Amino acid sequence: MGRLSPSFRSAIFSNELIRKPPAVSPESPKPPSPKPSHFPNKKSSKTFRKTKDAGTPQTSTSSAATIFNSPDLSSAKKLITSFAATNASAAQLDTRYHNSLLQSYSAISDVRDTTSLLHHMIKTFPSFSPNRSTYHILLSQACKQQDANVSSVYHALNLMVQNGIQPNQATVDVVVRSICSAGRLDEAVELVKELSLKKSPPDQFTYNFLIKNLCKSRSLSTVYGFVDEMRNFDIKPDLVTYTILIDNVCNSKNLREATRLIGVLNDCGFKPDCYVYNTIMKGYCSLSKGSEAIGVYNKMKEEGVEPDLVTYNTLIFGLSKSGRVSEAKKFLQIMATMGHFPDAVTYTSLMNGMCREKDALGALALLEEMEVRGCLPNSCTYNTLLHGLCKLRLLEKGIQLYGVMKEADMKLETASYATFVRALCREGRVAEAYGVFDYAVESKSLTDVAAYSTLESTLKWLKKAREQGLAV
Repeated sequence: MGRLSPSFRSAIFSNELIRKPPAVSPESPKPPSPKPSHFPNKKSSKTFRKTKDAGTPQTSTSSAATIFNSPDLSSAKKLITSFAATNASAAQLDTRYHNSLLQSYSAISDVRDTTSLLHHMIKTFPSFSPNRSTYHILLSQACKQQDANVSSVYHALNLMVQNGIQPNQATVDVVVRSICSAGRLDEAVELVKELSLKKSPPDQFTYNFLIKNLCKSRSLSTVYGFVDEMRNFDIKPDLVTYTILIDNVCNSKNLREATRLIGVLNDCGFKPDCYVYNTIMKGYCSLSKGSEAIGVYNKMKEEGVEPDLVTYNTLIFGLSKSGRVSEAKKFLQIMATMGHFPDAVTYTSLMNGMCREKDALGALALLEEMEVRGCLPNSCTYNTLLHGLCKLRLLEKGIQLYGVMKEADMKLETASYATFVRALCREGRVAEAYGVFDYAVESKSLTDVAAYSTLESTLKWLKKAREQGLAV
């Protein structure tokens, strides 16, 4: 990462408002302890572990995958028959290997042919007894096939039941995740309801996965309707569910509904954690409501919930955005004394606020402090500063900062590029503006068209300004 040259640093005004807290040592920051994710993915959830315990193939399928070169069913059956005839030990292979054969063929065929191959394998290998994972392969394939309707999923489920294996929570998880990955959310909802009626409801992980997907593309009333329906099967929202819902309404800037959900959460016996408070705070910050964000922070402290790095970053961002930079600076010191070391996000948010208040030199001084503390600035940090310096007509310092960015191969963002080019042209340094245009294209910061359009409009503006005597 590029660093400021000594001569550049010496030109920066000192900033007495930002002091390094003496009690905190930047050399050996304590890494934050890992926290459980509110939105566990399939690999980390209990549902996945149960699927795995049910017999998911553990061996590599690379050797099996090379057997099938074509989706042609008759050729696949001949290969299986030939394999069984020429390998006396084939009868002794465990179920996992047979499943890997089926899995590899399902990757290049349709679910009907995969089902036919399964029947052929059962006849060819007398010792092969399909298990739950075998039918999960068929289910996953049936769910993901875009040209298949839901009847193929029911066919796979019925085949599993006919062979004495009842759907369980792992089965429901496979179905839901597979159908959702294929973009067929409504079918996933209907299948969950039907399976729940047949005494195979989803577990909490699958339920929350479906809630999260519904929040992305369905109305809030639809989500609440699904939540109410699932209560009939004794599936109730937990802390993760409410966190998903709160995050959804905060993203839509419906803070009144978020506050109501906090009340519901408390009434259900759940205590909001740091993630929930951070989510609410983020919602207020997006609306530039700094006072309300501070209120959430104070509420956290009252409830005994310890703020984390995200809390402070969110608060500093929100205060800086709403023009309350002096308060944001205080929280920069508070977070350090609490053992949370500011990162690039923290500093960049504060720099952005300082630039908004026309204190670009103060933001530049903060960059020096940031590097001294061992926190490396990123591309966003430099682009924020470049934009701020050029907006305040501190072109020479902007040019020096651009040199650091160029040396470090950092990309220019659209706003900082446009402001920088305009500032250069305003001062009659058109040749340098063309140089910035070349770098923007070469570094793939912007497309050729976008970069040229910005330069062209700036040159037109310059020509018109000169004609009116407003520029040199």
